[in-house]
Amino acid sequence: MKVDDAKKLHQKKYRQELGHFLVEGEHLILELQKAALTNPALQKSRLFVTERHANWQSPFHITVIGEKQMAQLSDTKTPQGIVAVVPLPQPTSQQADERAVYLYEIQDPGNLGTILRTLGWFGNFRCLISPNATDPWSPKAVRSSMGAIFHVPVELDVPLQSLANRYQNIASLDMHGEPVYSAAFKRSDCLIFGNEARGIPADLQSHLTIKPFTIHGSPVIESLNLASAVNIGIYELTRPTNN
Repeated sequence: MKVDDAKKLHQKKYRQELGHFLVEGEHLILELQKAALTNPALQKSRLFVTERHANWQSPFHITVIGEKQMAQLSDTKTPQGIVAVVPLPQPTSQQADERAVYLYEIQDPGNLGTILRTLGWFGNFRCLISPNATDPWSPKAVRSSMGAIFHVPVELDVPLQSLANRYQNIASLDMHGEPVYSAAFKRSDCLIFGNEARGIPADLQSHLTIKPFTIHGSPVIESLNLASAVNIGIYELTRPTNN
């Protein structure tokens, strides 16, 4: 892929059209190279580097470009001098013991990246994203994921109603419900989270059997940030119980 095409990947429509996304910076490139050891699709990634990274050790094809061209590829104020063009991952089959987090119309790419990082840390989760949501392969989401985007299975445009055919114990976090440390919460195989501002419309929830659970906190604060709520929910879901 040429630089003129690669710079278009800052826009979602071109990421979808060209089937690739951008990854910038040494840390993320190292994570990409590590993930590519076990993921053949990622081995088709290409690197664009400036002269200072011309000797970068990588299994990927490397093209040395000028600073002006790098500025066109970079999403940061100070270009880091190394950008990868990476194939969009293909959907993978759901594993038997895998759990899911469903995000309804999430809008903040930073939140999404942080959530992916959490799922990658705990492992054995996939991320399901509704229509009309932010793109997990946008530069900010990729950067916020700290490399988890290469490891967590992601599905796009998943209708909320479709969860009924895939999961037996669907849970949500609500102001009213059983505590998240209850035994019932541990049986959840899919956690759903609403839009940062509006949550999930009641008419859509009526198509599913959703059990609400509560994270107890101080009444001084009205609610948690979405990413924080996901972090606590996933921790409680995976935390070993004392027998």
